[in-house]
Formats: sequence, C-alpha cells, structure tokens
Amino acid sequence: MKCPYCRFDDDAVLDSRPMQEGTAIKRRRECKHCGRRFTTFETIEEMQLIVVKKPGPDGESRREPFDRAKLLRSIRVACQKRSISEETLQGIVDDIERTLTNRLEKEVSSTDVGELVMDHLHGLDQVAYVRFASVYQAFEDATQFRDIVNMLRKQRTRKKDAGAVSE
Repeated sequence: MKCPYCRFDDDAVLDSRPMQEGTAIKRRRECKHCGRRFTTFETIEEMQLIVVKKPGPDGESRREPFDRAKLLRSIRVACQKRSISEETLQGIVDDIERTLTNRLEKEVSSTDVGELVMDHLHGLDQVAYVRFASVYQAFEDATQFRDIVNMLRKQRTRKKDAGAVSE
C-alpha cells in the first residue's frame, strides 16, 4: 500500500476492525518513511455480471454491467398500482441476482434476465405478468395481449380442475 502523502510503499498496520457486518475491514496504517497515518478499507471484490443485450439495428450485441436498480425499476413499472409490497419486489430482484450470480458465468443474456422476471411475476400477479410481457416481448398489436391472457386463463382453469380432482 503506497502512502498517500509521500508515495512510499512500506507501512505498518496499527489497527484492524471489521465493518459492514464482517464484509469489510478498516485498517489504520502508519507510513514507515514519513510517519504519517492513513486509513484503508478492504472489501470483497464481487464478480461483475455483464448483461448481453439483444442485437440492435447494426446487428451488434451491446454489453452493459448488471444494474440491480434498473431491474427493480422495470419490475416496479409492471407492478404499478398493484397490491405488491416493496419488500416483495426487492425479494424478486434479490432472487434473480442470486440465481444469475450462482451460475458462475460472467455474462448473462438479457433474455435470461427477462425470463427470470416473467417466472416470478407469473406466480405473483397476472396483470403485472402481462404488463412486463408486453414490453419484454415487444407486443405489436392487441392479438398478442389476447393470446397471453388466453394462455393464463387456460392455466388457471387447469389448476382449478386439478384442485377439484384432488379433493
């Protein structure tokens, strides 16, 4: 570690303290050359997920860092004016991020992210599911809305029929 004052690269650690519930360490150091003290923080370096977007008009796929806030915003828009708590939305994003990270792949496709959102919303709220699907799948006309609503209706009927059989 180079001293921020004299740029000498030899120091002594005077004190170390865990921070942020043990995910970081704060160290108090003293430069062996100039004697001045400074503080450093060590944190775990997490693997940065890269989202590979669908090819644009130029045929090139864009890559951008996974943005948790952007994902949460898109889910919030789909769930707007629905009785879904912020805690539930945060939980969905936590689960999606965990799933993607556990794959141990540096790059994930935007399609994979979208499918994970659709899976979560499908069981949570059908209106939010249709809203998200309409943007994610780029619906172009009302027939696509009708098709997805009909698919949901058939699934609900099958669940009701299966429930009646098991009783």
